[in-house]
Amino acid sequence: MFGIFKNIFSNSDTTQMKDIISKGAFLVDVRTPAEFAEGHVNGSVNIPLDQVQNQLAKFKGKEKIVVFCRSGNRSSQAKSILEQNGFTNVTNGGTWQEVNQIINQ
Repeated sequence: MFGIFKNIFSNSDTTQMKDIISKGAFLVDVRTPAEFAEGHVNGSVNIPLDQVQNQLAKFKGKEKIVVFCRSGNRSSQAKSILEQNGFTNVTNGGTWQEVNQIINQ
């Protein structure tokens, strides 16, 4: 069942994700600060989903953006918010653990 959700919320395979991350993508964890404090991807920034709309300036000028969270749901919402505001370079990375695994391979 997890695979179904991954396919819904994540629009790129591992190879594409590795490529995007290796090219210096802006890594954004959209979980709450408490969740972020419990564990996160090294080099990522924490912009909780409910703050994405008010923090659009932090995304400007970034060549590639990868958003992720606990399950892929909030990152899907964050991707939509960013796209509605003109960002076309956003990838839903799914879970923070998946992104972390790609970085640490």
